Amino acid sequence: MDRRHFFSGMLAGAAAGAVSRVALAAVPEAAQQTGPATAPPLLPPDGRPYDPVVTLNGWSLPWRMKNGVKEFHLVAEPVVREMAPGFKVNMWGYNGQSPGPTIEVVEGDRVRIFVTNRLPEHTTVHWHGQRVPNGMDGVGGITQPHIPPGKTFVYEFTARRPGTFMYHPHADEMVQMAMGMMGFWVTHPKVRSHPQIVRVQRDFCFLLGSFDVEPGSATPKVNTMTDFNTWAFNSRVFPGIDPLCVRQGDRVRIRVGNLTMTNHPIHVHGHEFEVTGTDGGAVPRSARWPEVTTDVAVGQMRQIEFIADEEGDWALHCHKSHHTMGPMGHDVPTMIGVDHRGVADTIRRLVPDYMVMGDKGMAEMGSMEMPLPDNTLPMMTGRGPFGPAEMGGMFTLLKVRRDQAPGDFRDPGWFRHPPGSVAHEVDAGQAPAAVSRAGPADAVAPGMTDAAPASVRKPSGHDHH
Repeated sequence: MDRRHFFSGMLAGAAAGAVSRVALAAVPEAAQQTGPATAPPLLPPDGRPYDPVVTLNGWSLPWRMKNGVKEFHLVAEPVVREMAPGFKVNMWGYNGQSPGPTIEVVEGDRVRIFVTNRLPEHTTVHWHGQRVPNGMDGVGGITQPHIPPGKTFVYEFTARRPGTFMYHPHADEMVQMAMGMMGFWVTHPKVRSHPQIVRVQRDFCFLLGSFDVEPGSATPKVNTMTDFNTWAFNSRVFPGIDPLCVRQGDRVRIRVGNLTMTNHPIHVHGHEFEVTGTDGGAVPRSARWPEVTTDVAVGQMRQIEFIADEEGDWALHCHKSHHTMGPMGHDVPTMIGVDHRGVADTIRRLVPDYMVMGDKGMAEMGSMEMPLPDNTLPMMTGRGPFGPAEMGGMFTLLKVRRDQAPGDFRDPGWFRHPPGSVAHEVDAGQAPAAVSRAGPADAVAPGMTDAAPASVRKPSGHDHH
């Protein structure tokens, strides 16, 4: 795997800090993962049993058991994340990736997390949504000293309640979170027969991320507040996001966390779901209702569940239309309806490769191949069995198959539609005549007179006129 670091000169000095070999001998090995593919679920080798999650385009962090305590090792460091094939971004993350690895524990587990800082500045880790001793909450300067470059700190607490959580810094967080420092945390229930948390056959999780990466560059602009141009599931963008592959009839759980600067309405095609949990805990059954879209606000977690009973390739995406596109400047003028053929001919005399774009909409961008700066993500990319998908960013597919084996998360390929079940073109003569509801120009609806003027009734009982 390609393993490049930026800020290498700064890191060389930071890594030479005062963490001695003797001290590090007590720290578990820091597992690394740099590949962008979705890793298989990590089956628990010891400790309490649980049904593991699958981190979309990510992985779960191994641990070691020491005197009944689960010990993990997180390494905060610069990483290079391939957001889509050929599009690599300089980020900060954990253990080789951004987001960092998912941490999975069981309710009641005593956990010990070693955090080594290989960043060029200090950091901390906050365990978002969890109940921990105040000194373990990870707010730099308030509940703990910052972790200096080259140092290793340890956090220790008991996972007190099951649920869907995340971790991220509370130190220079405008920079560190904008650079991709975040990770998922799942605490599984200690009993398999929990009254509010049922067992599922497929359990997926991912974090929502936003970045401002100028075309041709590789490092996000950390001072951006609203005008982001790259929207991601687990720091991957479509078509680089893996599909969620399930067996028809499976009960499916999807856990989503949002550390961007805006809300995201997550929409699933073909199925209704219920919101069964948040970072506050399980939602009581009496408080659930069917939905096809749930809004995940800033700093929130949402856990949805449904029965995957409809076979096919179903879209799963953020319903904000700009969040399913690649990076295109927001200052581009709208050219729809503008006839600029004469102008284009004149421009081509000076710039032979000039292309007319946008006068009929932007759909042509889905299939258009044009030169781009190095390391630049196209605005629209990805193809399906019927042509360009015209999607990017926060978009993937829920692939439901009747013959997907239990525990098999491999991509089954494109859905083979039964004969006659795909929308298709027909002769204009076969379509029923269009019925117009418009009547004669002087027609008046029953009970109305054409002399009745529009009126507004003002409220009475007040002295104001």
